[in-house]
Amino acid sequence: MWGVFRGEMTVTSPQRQTAPVRDGVNERSLTGEKASRIVEAMRESVAEVGIAGSTFERVAAKAGVSRGLLHYYFGTKERLLVEVIRRDTDYRIQALGAAMRAAQTVDEVIAAMSKTFERTLREQTGYVYMVSELYVAGRHSPDLQRALGALYSKARVEFAQILREKEREGVVSLRYSPEAVLAYLFAAGDGLTVQRLTDPTLDLMKTLEAAVGIGRFLLDTRVTHLT
Repeated sequence: MWGVFRGEMTVTSPQRQTAPVRDGVNERSLTGEKASRIVEAMRESVAEVGIAGSTFERVAAKAGVSRGLLHYYFGTKERLLVEVIRRDTDYRIQALGAAMRAAQTVDEVIAAMSKTFERTLREQTGYVYMVSELYVAGRHSPDLQRALGALYSKARVEFAQILREKEREGVVSLRYSPEAVLAYLFAAGDGLTVQRLTDPTLDLMKTLEAAVGIGRFLLDTRVTHLT
């Protein structure tokens, strides 16, 4: 499986590059309707058959475009996958950010985070599998590793700003720096997602209860001990 995956993710030669590259994705018309159809087709394909099965031929057919157009916009499968993750990450930052900004209590901040996590497990497992496989692929691609790292960094910066706003408003009282708190919460969420997907017998409710307790401890210095 990994051989097929890596085989389609080789970097194109300079002769095949048709446009400048920023963060591994072509600058040219990525906001266009055809590019959006390609991205959505890849997202759906990964949910259906995984990354290995999501060949350019399959994605092109789902998007109703030629295989050459995928190469034109994205160059490689790797870059297309990064664009899918980038757009999904932007959407998550916008949706979760709005919920966090509206929160008036620590519990509402935690609820916004936990609802996003639960929605991911329930409705967006394709996204989780895609990110997990890209982590592994990043070992063989510095460009991919940097792109994924930049997305995590962007999320931390965005949410750290929100937590600082919430602290000024008196909604939260951070025990550590917002960046450190977020890095821990992201890591905990990623790890729990992998455990749940690989072991459906995991008691999710009890685990989430523990996660909420730890989250409250990190976000409210008035909490003197973990419950």
